[in-house]
Amino acid sequence: MMMNLFSQFASTTYLGTPLIFLAMLTPWLLFPTPSAKWINNRLLTSQNWFLTLFTKQLLLPLNMPAHKWAFLLASLMIFLLSMNLLGLLPYTFTPTTQLSINLGLAIPLWLATVITGFRNQFNHSLAHFLPEGTPTPLIPILILIETISLFIRPLALGVRLTANLTAGHLLIHLVSSAVTSMYSLSTLATLLTFSVLILLTILEIAVAMIQAYVFVLLLSLYLQENT
Repeated sequence: MMMNLFSQFASTTYLGTPLIFLAMLTPWLLFPTPSAKWINNRLLTSQNWFLTLFTKQLLLPLNMPAHKWAFLLASLMIFLLSMNLLGLLPYTFTPTTQLSINLGLAIPLWLATVITGFRNQFNHSLAHFLPEGTPTPLIPILILIETISLFIRPLALGVRLTANLTAGHLLIHLVSSAVTSMYSLSTLATLLTFSVLILLTILEIAVAMIQAYVFVLLLSLYLQENT
């Protein structure tokens, strides 16, 4: 039972080749490419409206040097949002339920913000480790705490995204299994459980969108501290 429950998070292979790279490439293939026409269709118009609105809201609290990251953050948002939503379809694989994938995204981007801070404002970045006016006996403890909190940020980014998506997928799997097992026992109980499954699916769609936004938002906040 436990193996069947967690087997959905195992990367699918074909002829010994893992298909996780195909699952990560698929979202980019589904987005329409810009056309040379003067008037775009509804899909391109909706896509441009979403990207403009998201970029404006994300970069609103950031200063001008951080606006160079607009393309990267918007692309990351589209990438995570597409993978999270496509992973809710039946017989699909969600790469963002893998901690290795999420840490592979979180650690380089977090490290880039830290390096940017040390390169542009070295003294200000070091000042984060020791607040002004700290008593002398507390200096080593505070430096250790701030160092740990700095290095735990990418781990928190990856674990948060993995845990939320994994928990939602497990709940949907358990409730859907309950629907099929109660179908022959009670029609009323089956309908009630199926209603819970529909509500849970809607909630999981919202979680998939929110977690993608939170991941990019936290990266933008880290960037704001270092620019």
